[in-house]
This record gives sequence, structure tokens and C-alpha cells, in this order.
Amino acid sequence: MLGPEATLILFFASDLVWATRIKRTAEGLGIACRPVRDNQKLSLRMDEFEVRGLIIDLETEQGGIDMVQAARAHPSGNDVRIICFGPHVREDLLAQASQVGADRVLVRGAFDRRLVEILHELDGSEAPSPD
Repeated sequence: MLGPEATLILFFASDLVWATRIKRTAEGLGIACRPVRDNQKLSLRMDEFEVRGLIIDLETEQGGIDMVQAARAHPSGNDVRIICFGPHVREDLLAQASQVGADRVLVRGAFDRRLVEILHELDGSEAPSPD
């Protein structure tokens, strides 16, 4: 159980494959990572914890763009790094995420390849160097 002083990475992905991949990868790295399913849960988590990062799947039915805006509107929203990912064929959605405040926007393949690096970056920890 996380205490209120805990730092946390949040993720918003309605696709069970992505949600599971993000959660399991973070757990394997020892990084605290929790899901949010809507803007209300996002706000509650941001009130309760020091949220360092937010990962958003832009193709969620609930609206990834809305979640970027909700995170930025929160009092601690400027302290949170937001990384969004989506399909390469949705250039409009990727561009819109950047316009409304995402720090980085990646196509799915790039996100998948760099997930470990992204989690370390959001957590503020160093990735182990490959030997």
C-alpha cells in the first residue's frame, strides 16, 4: 500500500493489453504505477500522491485528449510529465495531444520499444546500463 508521501506514475489505457504491459513492466522495475479510468480518479490520485508522470493511450474511448487537459488543469499539473501514445495513422490525434499539453507523443511502436526507458524517465530513476 502506498503512503501519501509516495511518488507515483499513473496510466490511462482502456485496452487490457496495454494496461497490463505498462503495469507489469513498472512492477518489474520496482516503480509504483497505478491506473486511472477517468478524470475524477486522476484528480483524486493527484490530490493524494506526488504524481511524477502520466501515460495516456490516446485511443481510449473515454478520451485521452480530455485527460491531458484535466491533468494540466490540476493545481499540480505542471509538475507532471505527460507521455501519450497512439496509432501512427492518427496523426491528427497525436498532434492534438501535443497542442493541449503532452510533453511527448509517440506512435505505439516507439512507445512499446521505449517503455522501460520511459518509466525510468518518469520515475526519475536511472535505467541500468546494459552490460
